[in-house]
Amino acid sequence: MEPDLFTAAAEDRQEKDPSSSPLAVRMRPRTLDEVVGQQHLLKPGSPLRRLVGEGSGGPAGPSSVILWGPPGTGKTTLAYVVSKATNKRFVELSAITAGVKEVRAVIEGARRATGGFGKETVLFLDEIHRFSKAQQDSLLPAVENRWVTLIAATTENPYFSIISPLLSRSLLLTLEPLTDEDLRALLRRALTDERGLGGAVTLPEDAEAHLLRIAGGDARRALTALEAAAGAALTTHEREITLTTLEETVDRAAVKYDRDGDQHYDVASALIKSIRGSDVDAALHYLARMIEAGEDPRFIARRLMISASEDIGLADPTALPTAVAAAQAVAMIGFPEAALTLSHATIALALAPKSNAATLAISAAQEDVRRGLAGPVPAHLRDGHYKGAAKLGHAQGYVYPHDVPGGIAAQEYAPDAVRGRRYYEPTRYGAEARYADVADRVRERLGREKGGPASS
Repeated sequence: MEPDLFTAAAEDRQEKDPSSSPLAVRMRPRTLDEVVGQQHLLKPGSPLRRLVGEGSGGPAGPSSVILWGPPGTGKTTLAYVVSKATNKRFVELSAITAGVKEVRAVIEGARRATGGFGKETVLFLDEIHRFSKAQQDSLLPAVENRWVTLIAATTENPYFSIISPLLSRSLLLTLEPLTDEDLRALLRRALTDERGLGGAVTLPEDAEAHLLRIAGGDARRALTALEAAAGAALTTHEREITLTTLEETVDRAAVKYDRDGDQHYDVASALIKSIRGSDVDAALHYLARMIEAGEDPRFIARRLMISASEDIGLADPTALPTAVAAAQAVAMIGFPEAALTLSHATIALALAPKSNAATLAISAAQEDVRRGLAGPVPAHLRDGHYKGAAKLGHAQGYVYPHDVPGGIAAQEYAPDAVRGRRYYEPTRYGAEARYADVADRVRERLGREKGGPASS
């Protein structure tokens, strides 16, 4: 809502005594050029630059936008920059406390400001996903008629949490998690800038690395932890935020884990080998180490998908769908909730029956192809849908399996070079026992020997 007497007094106090505000608030950028990260949204002519009045769209006015991204990636910051840089009337609401009554009051005020003074209104609505359908409906006339230009922020997938009519009237801008380099620049600015810590303390490399890990791409979390650690150091008259001070302040031990070095691959390898060995507790330990070290959850999810096919296969046909669903969920929700999804998938894979038969099967088939055992496709299997194919003998003599009792036609499918080769040798573990029985029956119907080596 628009500032009242008490809000104005609080803001005046913060301007006179900046230290009364949290470090994350004090370090908010004042212009779009000071924004760290999200450069894909800040190019010349972008909707955000047009909102602050950079360039003229002529008859095409600035669009309402929905900012979607994980916490701490700059949604509120971007709205704050717009509020400071624009010459438009700026009103802020939070969906946590506001309702339809407050929204209608803002819209009415916007119509008066436009009609009476020709002044446009920008409405920043934080946490819009918390609004009900009816509350979101109340925004539609104002957005459609451009009585207000809406900047809405959400951490939830807008395709599930925001009504379609509002989405269609707005531009959806996706914010990405901040990179380590983005956060490093932000931390170093906060250490030296007069609005921040003004050079009162320094942050050595090992403490900075730990701070980046626990931040997990969240700028607010990084600055909050930095401020707490700086306060602890200054209390004991230290000029340096040591790793020990940081660990004690944030109550998080520094995990020995280099995301770009050996630890990255060693711990990932240990996770997969623990799953392969069905040691669910060891697998969870290594998963926790990766999570606490700030590993990219998408990397972990990819490893789990590979494990599902490599080490489980058809012994549990639900393993791969579970891993794929986990990867999709992780991409949508991010940390910290993604930890629950990764745990779910890791436990399921670790306790599943194991089989590497699918892995060995494709490896054996690829090896034969590499050795030159390919040969021409049998004539009766070749494409016969073009003119002249019959004269070449293509598709002649092919038996359509659906016309045969049991649906299995005893004819040769493999090229002569690999006739009789057996690549898939199913185990008798879990659900794969059923596939083993099926494979034996089918091979017998096709006139092949039961059992035998994968290749000869």
